[in-house]
Amino acid sequence: MPPDDHATYEAGTGVQETQFAAIPDDAEPASGHPQNPPILNQHTHSKHNVGAHSTYGTIDGPVNESSTGRDTIPDAPKTVASPRALAPDLLRGLLMVLQAVDHCSVGQGAWRHGVALESEQDGTIVNKWNAPVPWTARMLTHLCAPGFMFLLGMGVVYFGRSRGKLGWSPWQMLRHFAIRAFALAAVNELFFTLIFGRGRTLILNIVLLALAVNYFLAGLLWLGINASEPVLSTLLQSSFHASSDDMDEQPLLQDETRRSSAKSFSAWSMRCSWHIHNAILLAITIITIAWNQWLSPHHGHCPLDVPPGYSGPTRPNNTKLGPWFDFWFLNVNYKLVLSPFPPLAWLSPAILGLLYGRILLSRKWKAYTINAANAAFGVFLMLLFVLTRLLHFGNLSEDCLRMPEQLAAPDRNQYLASFRSFFYIIKYPPSFSYVVFTMSVNFLLLAFFGALPERFARRIPTLLTFGQSALFFYIAHLMLYFATGPLVKNWFGHELDHIDPMTGKPVVGTEGKPAVMWLTWLLGLAILWPLCKWYGRFKSTKGVNSVWRFF
Repeated sequence: MPPDDHATYEAGTGVQETQFAAIPDDAEPASGHPQNPPILNQHTHSKHNVGAHSTYGTIDGPVNESSTGRDTIPDAPKTVASPRALAPDLLRGLLMVLQAVDHCSVGQGAWRHGVALESEQDGTIVNKWNAPVPWTARMLTHLCAPGFMFLLGMGVVYFGRSRGKLGWSPWQMLRHFAIRAFALAAVNELFFTLIFGRGRTLILNIVLLALAVNYFLAGLLWLGINASEPVLSTLLQSSFHASSDDMDEQPLLQDETRRSSAKSFSAWSMRCSWHIHNAILLAITIITIAWNQWLSPHHGHCPLDVPPGYSGPTRPNNTKLGPWFDFWFLNVNYKLVLSPFPPLAWLSPAILGLLYGRILLSRKWKAYTINAANAAFGVFLMLLFVLTRLLHFGNLSEDCLRMPEQLAAPDRNQYLASFRSFFYIIKYPPSFSYVVFTMSVNFLLLAFFGALPERFARRIPTLLTFGQSALFFYIAHLMLYFATGPLVKNWFGHELDHIDPMTGKPVVGTEGKPAVMWLTWLLGLAILWPLCKWYGRFKSTKGVNSVWRFF
């Protein structure tokens, strides 16, 4: 079922202008199953202030009712969010900071963009690891893309719930999902294709286009489930009424028993419908990551008859279904289209976020219960990752590791040859092992942030500030690091021994001077923090339909 009345948005105070809902730690559910929800089309107003969420799943602060064009919603007493409510924003802020490491290093050519000297791409042979510091940085930044997709899906559930309480119809929500997805795609075209691509391509998809498509699809799926869930519940109830028709001639003393049975069956039908829809979401989550393996032109394997010492792609990364099909599922590099983030290949974490959001809002949970569940699920996903290494499934990199340690023991499991081999995962497109590993760490981080004492959690203002202005940070940090990159390379750079795939010329960068990269990264964060803090205050003054809340 959709979430109950107790799981709502609350406007926080102090440092944190916005957050996910906080549910009191001492709240106890009436039973161990989802509570009866308000139906979306009842057009009821919440007694709490509600907000919108950003592209990455941020829940914005109090709505400025005077600018919404709707009746004013009575103000709720100001509440203080628990650290559990801060956890998603803290995680998102950490992912933004890690992402900045990746883009700062790319902007100034500090090191190769991968754990190996070749990209983590399906069907690509690698034979030399990156240096330890770049390897570690890249492993950490692997958390970002699936984490953003997950928080995006989670945010769709929160957004839909809050707008349902404001009285929005499904068509209004669908329109909002479409407009926000279009805005994301437009930002991608402006900043990546026109500015960074310099007009050499028609489409340069670096995450934002995939986020736009998956945001719309997640919203569409949420609307469909929100509509079909009560329908299924009603069908189950009608089957009960049909079976009880033969009781109409029974004595009146049985009326109370009949009413009690009908009430119990009604509750059962709602629970059953809720669980069935969650099972459907889980199945879609698995299918949408498994099809990356099914559709792989390489079937997740590298050929063995490759000359010794070769590294790089082994086959063209396309299917017989044509470039427009490949664009949605495979990372493509055509003359006018460059897309390392095929939208449908990244859909799975967003659907998982939908499922997680539904469960989180289905009842009132104790904080320690959510933290323990996050940690337990993180451990479960890590065990799945270990199985992908031992049983050779879901990796998209079988027989692709040709490091000295593999060559020294060719008959040994390639992933067990060394520590770095064990954690070699394919990102383009994301393999099953990539998703379960990165989401394992993300769930463990959610558990960690949720367990922090509130007084300490609120002393991490940088993460909260970045996490609550995620899209603004994303655009600003790209402009900052890529604008300053040429200056840094001019002062500290030198010609490197590899070719830029965009220009075909040798790369000029600061490789071998790590202090330059890390100082530039920290300086950039110091510049971005007050900008994001200002923007967070600015957008909190805007109405629920304002375009500024998109950022």
